[in-house]
Amino acid sequence: MKQILVLHTGGTISMQADADGKVFPNQINPMSQIGVDLDNLQLTVRDIFNLPSPHITPKHMLILYKHIKNEGARYDGIVITHGTDTLEETAYFLDTMNLPDIPIIITGAMRSTNEVGSDGIYNYLTALRVACHDKARGKGILVVMNDEIHAAKYVTKTHTTNIATFHTPTHGPLGVVMKKDLLFFKNAEPRVRFDIDAIEGNVPIIKAYAGMGDGSILSFLSADKIQGLVVEALGAGNIPPLAVPEIKKLIASGLPVVLVSRCFNGIAEPVYGYEGGGAMLHEAGVMFVKELNAPKARLKLLIALNAGLTGQELRDYIQG
Repeated sequence: MKQILVLHTGGTISMQADADGKVFPNQINPMSQIGVDLDNLQLTVRDIFNLPSPHITPKHMLILYKHIKNEGARYDGIVITHGTDTLEETAYFLDTMNLPDIPIIITGAMRSTNEVGSDGIYNYLTALRVACHDKARGKGILVVMNDEIHAAKYVTKTHTTNIATFHTPTHGPLGVVMKKDLLFFKNAEPRVRFDIDAIEGNVPIIKAYAGMGDGSILSFLSADKIQGLVVEALGAGNIPPLAVPEIKKLIASGLPVVLVSRCFNGIAEPVYGYEGGGAMLHEAGVMFVKELNAPKARLKLLIALNAGLTGQELRDYIQG
């Protein structure tokens, strides 16, 4: 008999649409009322939060982590239901934490419980199937939606309303859920894991755009108000030249600045040597993050700072 811990956190998967089509949280989570007809499976179900996912913060993610850290080893697998807007961020945060080496699955829904074609129950049952399967062990946090299994590090929401919204750019999914089995194509790369007790700090994200200059929001940032900065750069990792002095000023003040590309696919690299080009930015001290989008790069930096990483140790981790 497999013992599975289910942690509900809210989101569309637990919400209901009213007569006007507006979607609101339910007082009682309907997912906790669902009967599960899976052999050799015993569930322990807990409502940790009942929040729309835009309300989720890193502090909520830390609460989830501590709950799993303290109790997860007693179970054969864990399923977390979550709103889709920030699901990938919670998944990445947990994937960076020092958690038990059991299947930990995050799922959600794009349609509320009383909408036609609601995908919540199906995704939930599929996530339970993956959580109790031995093939899912040792693969880190997995996002299971729409019969696909994705690595927390790479998966992202790509459509505002389509039920097939979660995809993994460049790599594709780790595997798929079959009628009777799971099929994995690959494994996610090993990751550094942390055990932190607090998550504090302000790390904003700035998106680069054509004509970005010294009058942009960069000029309003200072190291005494933020603890780090993520720049979502153009192309392979470049910014307009007029924005460069502000970036250099922040770095000179001791602020860690990390860079990702605003492109949907590919990896930011210090290639171009012109003013504002990635090679010049890298020489100035900007840290390039491989294969993460901006929200995940923000969490990576925030976690590293809360873990006490500084100097070369911080650079090696961010750029590794």
